[in-house]
Amino acid sequence: MNAEGWLADTRSSYDTVAVSYADQLREALAGTPYLRAALELFADMIHTAGGGPVADVGCGPGHVTAHLHELGVDAFGIDLSPVMIDVARRDHPDLRFEVGSMTDLDLADASVTALLAFWSLIHVPDDAIPTVFGHFRRVVRPGGPLLLGFHLGDESRLKTQGYGGHPMKVHVHHRRPAQVTAWLRDAGFIVEAQLLLGLDGSLPGAVLFARRQS
Repeated sequence: MNAEGWLADTRSSYDTVAVSYADQLREALAGTPYLRAALELFADMIHTAGGGPVADVGCGPGHVTAHLHELGVDAFGIDLSPVMIDVARRDHPDLRFEVGSMTDLDLADASVTALLAFWSLIHVPDDAIPTVFGHFRRVVRPGGPLLLGFHLGDESRLKTQGYGGHPMKVHVHHRRPAQVTAWLRDAGFIVEAQLLLGLDGSLPGAVLFARRQS
């Protein structure tokens, strides 16, 4: 599928499910202590770097952006779905949210201290990942931290329904940390740590901590 096709499908799917998605995810972090710990460590890294703006790319309804803000991070959110951004602005009116695509990230070079992409890469096909990671490297300051979260595994499947039973048309990609690490290194990042989650559950995940090379 070409970029215009999968991007359009992802945008329209999340426009359709935005309100239901936000309702289901609003308290999600409360039940995920390891993810909260990862975000707290990420926040500590940002504070150590001197603070500054932090982009939550693929922010959805903004619950993670808001959590980072509560940790003292100057976080703002970007999402492909205009309706999702409307919901994020509704739920978190004091924070900054913008419509945008990680495949053509509309941020100036070296303009953010750090960048987060939490389970927002899962709909990006393999052949578009180098472009996305190239944009991540371009906008993050030298030495700045990057935090990625994604589904763990080898499969890709078409999701046709979700979040309140609404119709969707998105491919969901599960990936191995070694593959994501290789893409990051090719893009100019150093991978510093990984956390594997829910290995005995139905939807295991992985979190990677990386840093842009100078």
